[in-house]
Amino acid sequence: MATKERQAAYWKENLTYIVILLGIWFVVSYVFGILMADTLDKTKIGGFPLGFWFANQGSEVIFVILIAVYVWLMNRLDIKYDVQEQ
Repeated sequence: MATKERQAAYWKENLTYIVILLGIWFVVSYVFGILMADTLDKTKIGGFPLGFWFANQGSEVIFVILIAVYVWLMNRLDIKYDVQEQ
């Protein structure tokens, strides 16, 4: 593959990761934390309604996990395209 083709493929995969991970974060923070909060409130975790948990803790916890997943995915992608740090 030519350099420009490799760069385009690299960024296409990178953007795919970003869109998927931000989509997951959107679902957890907006859909579960806001739109489905009343439905989720019927279930309790540690004495707190599940909708409350998603709105106040869930989106932050998931965001941190998604950052770790993104770092792991990007390290693998960098190795695949041989652009990792030396």
